[in-house]
Amino acid sequence: MTRIVLVHGAYQGGWIWRDVAALLRGQGHDVRAPTLDGCAERAGTLRPGITTETHADELARLLFYEDLTDVTLVGTSTGGMALARAAETAPDRVGRLVLLDALALLPGEAVSAIVDRRNAVTTTLATGPTRADAETRLFADLPPATRAWALERTTPHPRAVLEAPVILDRFWDLPWRARVVRCRRSVNPPEAHQRRAAARLSAEYVELDTGHYPMLSLPAETAALIAAA
Repeated sequence: MTRIVLVHGAYQGGWIWRDVAALLRGQGHDVRAPTLDGCAERAGTLRPGITTETHADELARLLFYEDLTDVTLVGTSTGGMALARAAETAPDRVGRLVLLDALALLPGEAVSAIVDRRNAVTTTLATGPTRADAETRLFADLPPATRAWALERTTPHPRAVLEAPVILDRFWDLPWRARVVRCRRSVNPPEAHQRRAAARLSAEYVELDTGHYPMLSLPAETAALIAAA
């Protein structure tokens, strides 16, 4: 039995891991898929001050209060940023890392340096794609029923996560057991970014022939990669 914490990305919530979490639990693993502050069913908590670092603090506190050790910490998209900060905060609780088509920024980098975000609808507190953009671009490769299900659950993301430079003190200097998974049909994050992460982490590098949401398009393959990490 492996303890696994699944960290969602922008415009998502724990809901996006539904099928992968069910498969992993069916194999006997202890799986958590928290929704981060200001996202999905927690959209009502959206307020100033939600950042990558506060999201990471949530994850570190989850590991502490649930008394989780030797955890496989999995992050997708912007969840990779929260994963990195949480891992350096609680390294004694992390057994391995899986970056699943994830952003893995260096200290001081912001998402805008890596990802070209277009067609965003931005308010004072949050930002996200239009429904049409999500349907025709973000979720374009998903089966129609899955696409519709995801569209109904997509929410704007706290702005600072996508705009502010990340703060990392020692993540890139610590030794990690890691796997980097790139989705070939995904434009963002770009291949060079993910290869950089794999090289810096001395991580295993794996590719999936799918888009940016492998937990929706290839749940069985995604679960297998996480379990085998």
